[in-house]
Amino acid sequence: MAAKSAAKPKSSEAQAAVAEFTKDQDLAAYREMLYIRRFEEKAGQMYGMGLIGGFCHLYIGQEAVVVGMQMCLTPGDQVITGYRDHGHMLACGMDGKGVMAELTGRRGGFSRGKGGSMHMFSVEKQFFGGHGIVGAQVSLGTGLGFANRYKKNGNVSVAYFGDGAANQGQVYESFNMAALWKLPVVYVVENNRYAMGTAVTRSSAQTDFSKRGLSFNIPGEQVDGMDVRAVQAAGQRAVEHARSGEGPFILEMMTYRYRGHSMSDPAKYRSKDEVQKMRNEHDPIEQVRSRILAAGFATEDDLKKIDASVRDLVQEAADFAQTDPEPDVAELWTDIVK
Repeated sequence: MAAKSAAKPKSSEAQAAVAEFTKDQDLAAYREMLYIRRFEEKAGQMYGMGLIGGFCHLYIGQEAVVVGMQMCLTPGDQVITGYRDHGHMLACGMDGKGVMAELTGRRGGFSRGKGGSMHMFSVEKQFFGGHGIVGAQVSLGTGLGFANRYKKNGNVSVAYFGDGAANQGQVYESFNMAALWKLPVVYVVENNRYAMGTAVTRSSAQTDFSKRGLSFNIPGEQVDGMDVRAVQAAGQRAVEHARSGEGPFILEMMTYRYRGHSMSDPAKYRSKDEVQKMRNEHDPIEQVRSRILAAGFATEDDLKKIDASVRDLVQEAADFAQTDPEPDVAELWTDIVK
């Protein structure tokens, strides 16, 4: 855990303070974000080779959000998200071989090859999807929070959704219920600025998504979602707020995706210069890398070894996903509610 955070915010203004990471925290964050980045790069390659079918939404650029938030959670806390979900799975500790195998529709996948990119689950890791219906996970995540309150187990549900999903009606129904019953839910808006391809300034009357809960008296905060320390600090405040019985909290993570909305999106709605500027000045992994080197936590050679070990893990997952058998046809009749 990072150093104790400041008092809980009561406004939507961004907090300037960031957590002070130890050597171990910085190295762990670096490795985890790098693992997600390399995994997604490999998934993109395999999609291009025709080994992955259907939709595929990559998390490249947004790694600091889920890694920073995961540092705030304790065993029993739940995570639920939309369809840009591979990074969330890996951050929750789900085996990369099972994630990649599901992408290729193999028997060893987390949904036995029947769900694909958008529909994977792990009750063991408290990961409840991956959901293809825009905004559906917000209501389901609120339901998880209701279960926690009913059971009085002290757990918190974290529901991730994007700036596009933030305009869905069920989101506000969920906000109302969560506030009314003081449910232990943290709503994380991953604002990557373009939804499917439309800038938030063209699609949202209120572009400060941390304020979306004001009419329900839900506090919110804008966060630099490209800085894992800022995410962890804000996440700790929000999780403590929810866990202490004060009800839901909204975190708007100001982040950015480098790739298109999905693998079929050429992303012509933004310039290459804009993307490159984000990579050069705000990349979440490079920020940690620079900090590690400046603090003397590791050498260039040390970081190269971490990269090599991560690449080996990803390659192992890719090899497994290509050699694991496809599901038996009998799987068509399993997991069906009659």
